[in-house]
Amino acid sequence: MTQSLLELEQNNAFIGRHIGPSEQEVAEMLAVVGAESLDDLIHQTVPANILNDQPLGIGASRTEVEALAYLKSLARQNKVCKSYIGMGYHDTHVPLVIQRNVLENPGWYTAYTPYQPEIAQGRLEALLNFQQMTQDLTGLPLASASLLDEATAAAEAMALAKRVSKNKKANSFFIADDVHPQTIDVVRERAEHYGFDIIVAPAEAVVEHELFGALFQYPSTTGQIRDLQDLIAKVQSQKGIACVAADILSLVLLKAPGQLGADVVLGNAQRFGVPMGYGGPHAAFFATRDEHKRSLPGRIIGVSKDTRGKPALRMAMQTREQHIRREKANSNICTAQVLLANMSSFYAVYHGPEGLKRIAERVHRLTDILALGLQSKGVQLKHDSWFDTLTIVTNDKDAIQARALAAGVNLRTDLDGALGVSLSETTTRNDVAELFDLFLGTGHGLEVAALDAVAARGTGSIPERLLRDEPILTHEVFNQYHSESEMLRYIHKLEMKDLSLNYGMISLGSCTMKLNATAEMVPVSWPEFARIHPFAPLDQTQGYQRMIGELEDWLVKITGYDAICIQPNSGAQGEYAGLLAIKKYHESRGEGHRDICLIPSSAHGTNPASAQMANMKVIVVACDKKGNVDMADLRAKAAEAGENLSCIMATYPSTHGVYEESIREICEVVHSHGGQVYMDGANMNAQVGITSPGFIGSDVSHLNLHKTFAIPHGGGGPGMGPIGVKAHLAPFVAGHAVVKTGKESRDNGAVSAAPFGSASILPISWMYIAMLGDEGVKRSTQVAMLNANYLMKSLAEDFPILYSGRNDRVAHECIVDLRPLKEECGISEMDVAKRLMDYGFHAPTMSFPVAGTLMIEPTESESKVEIDRFIHAMKQIREEMRQVQSGQWTLEDNPLVNAPHTQDDVMDAEWSRAYSREQAVFPSAEVRRAKFWPTVNRIDDVYGDRNLFCSCLPTEAYGE
Repeated sequence: MTQSLLELEQNNAFIGRHIGPSEQEVAEMLAVVGAESLDDLIHQTVPANILNDQPLGIGASRTEVEALAYLKSLARQNKVCKSYIGMGYHDTHVPLVIQRNVLENPGWYTAYTPYQPEIAQGRLEALLNFQQMTQDLTGLPLASASLLDEATAAAEAMALAKRVSKNKKANSFFIADDVHPQTIDVVRERAEHYGFDIIVAPAEAVVEHELFGALFQYPSTTGQIRDLQDLIAKVQSQKGIACVAADILSLVLLKAPGQLGADVVLGNAQRFGVPMGYGGPHAAFFATRDEHKRSLPGRIIGVSKDTRGKPALRMAMQTREQHIRREKANSNICTAQVLLANMSSFYAVYHGPEGLKRIAERVHRLTDILALGLQSKGVQLKHDSWFDTLTIVTNDKDAIQARALAAGVNLRTDLDGALGVSLSETTTRNDVAELFDLFLGTGHGLEVAALDAVAARGTGSIPERLLRDEPILTHEVFNQYHSESEMLRYIHKLEMKDLSLNYGMISLGSCTMKLNATAEMVPVSWPEFARIHPFAPLDQTQGYQRMIGELEDWLVKITGYDAICIQPNSGAQGEYAGLLAIKKYHESRGEGHRDICLIPSSAHGTNPASAQMANMKVIVVACDKKGNVDMADLRAKAAEAGENLSCIMATYPSTHGVYEESIREICEVVHSHGGQVYMDGANMNAQVGITSPGFIGSDVSHLNLHKTFAIPHGGGGPGMGPIGVKAHLAPFVAGHAVVKTGKESRDNGAVSAAPFGSASILPISWMYIAMLGDEGVKRSTQVAMLNANYLMKSLAEDFPILYSGRNDRVAHECIVDLRPLKEECGISEMDVAKRLMDYGFHAPTMSFPVAGTLMIEPTESESKVEIDRFIHAMKQIREEMRQVQSGQWTLEDNPLVNAPHTQDDVMDAEWSRAYSREQAVFPSAEVRRAKFWPTVNRIDDVYGDRNLFCSCLPTEAYGE
């Protein structure tokens, strides 16, 4: 026994759990790439002038048990109160069959955005259900597959209104003053940078203004149910676009806004079975008219067909994606909220129309009972209509609030001379009795049962003309899975159609699909994190504040910046927030004229889209033949911009997967002209522990916590994109209209609905950093680079590698160039991507950042065994390409152009192809041991776009 107690305690065990290759495998890979050690590899790869060998100072690694125990101690400092705050956020019962089998299931939360739809049919079906649910409840024919939150969805509605309104002279957007305040805050901030004029006034005043659009709340933030039909008609009579933010549960009982004439309907699907989570993540819904489909923000799931004519789902109209359209994109949306949209759609499927109606009617009945009781005792209500929210006028506000807090009850308190009470699915008759005590004192004599008898006869609290009179959710998917066994099987059936990280490596360049460790995911479900309202008093959220504070401190040390703003709830939102900080900084110095944003041609597609949203002029900087920023072109364009230069948006390592030698010089050139340096944080996985944006010379970056810091992609969301800033930019990051923290930026406008973004998933990144510590986060970066260089070196024998840096090294990803091979044999990058499915792999990033290529990122979590399996698959595919080139197979009949192969192919009565069934579906021994079956053949994208259909199909259609 030669080991010390410290060694036996194994406090750094998680490092070996997270990092895939063993010490022996690391040594073997180092020998292949020609490096003596991981440190030697780093010194061969990273420019010496940006290497930083100083420890980060985030502490030693902790065991899973230690980290969870400490985080639990923080969670207990949160006070879980009964929340009646409302304002778009409500407590809900997450059906346990959905919690365990979707929210807590890596088969659902580790999947990637469904860009390869043949192996994403399950998640696509769940999203199609979400769209159908949205269409039914809003009364509009076209819905997206979710946006980030209600407030940003409202901002997107404003942008859509400006694009499609035929009143081109108008520059004003109207917001009714009874819209949720956080929504007004976000829309006002977005409008300022678009250059729109915002009018906030009582809804009836909409008739007094010339507008390109207007936004109403239904029911209002204080609970009133107003007939919007005439106001909507007035907006439309001016050729404006009428937008309605609606409560999703109320729409079960209320007339659909689309029937009232609305052009756009949006809202938050959170109360359909998703925890409040201190603000998110939650899926926003968004619906509009069919004629606006080309302007709809976000993603749409559509029905197409595969090569057999079988119905198949895909993301429709992908050319609207911002990485393709760049500064001409409708928005910069990158991360949607797929996982949460799926949860909400499953909630609707599980309860069905009758179950949802019972929930909505119960909530409304309890609200009626509360209103009747209070009114019988002389309490004044602000409105005479309501669904679930009462605004109670009182001169005794402080005393009632004190009693409520003492009882562990949160009321809405931001209303002058009034308190708000919003009931939810979790509210019981006992809760209503407690509310009587809080408002009236004990001895009031009110009985819930007696009041129920009165309410059952009708109260008129929903105006009769606004009662829904058409059925909802009539599609069979919402009417057949109501038992837990049937629901469980339906969820599992869909899961089996999707390839996720629980099956194999997803080697997507730029997306960093690393391990999402179970210990990191566990705290998300803790009620101390999950059941907190985003506007709960700060003294009830001390655990969150401490956890967020520690995470911010670690991220400051990791990034080399001085401050962190947690609010942006996606990477694209982080880009936008960072650019706004730069813009406001310039304005504070009397240099608001600085509006030119330089963006290298190699940059992420969201960069120019974000710059356009910030009303900046995009100037593209060329790259040289090696993929590096052309310094002569940069100097010339920076000089030409001169005193109008606002910033540069650079990605580092570059999107081409290379550590550019000139990065410090790039920063110096831009700074010399008075500009700021925005460094896209997408590739932070190649920086952590060995350099940092702040050390290099950048002023601001967003951080994709769903990439580098282990928050899972969730099938296309959730994500988080906090920004790190140097001290001079700290006063200009996002604030919030409702929750005021002590930071100097607190009075700035918001970029997201909740003050700390999607706070409930921040514990994932906290756990990741805590368990890795100084040693682990640095080793993660080193091994990510080793895996990438080993993969590159192994593939270079058969495939051209497009770019490399010093000593022919790549960073954490590499680009395989298929263009020369396509010229030789006619096989495209698409064919290779689809053939990889037959080998059990999700394709790498296809045709980005260079058309005709595959960008591959193995991450540090993948073992040498898994990387070798991928390399073997690629080499076999290369051999198949040679057989096409040699004429053994024709270009029209070979395993690549016919890929992927399905069970339908195998079961063909006749097999007339030039290769065997075995070669089609079992191309390697590894596949024989564990076969993943695509459920549809290659999908016809052109057919899907020409025949846009975005609603549910009959169940039998999928089985034909």
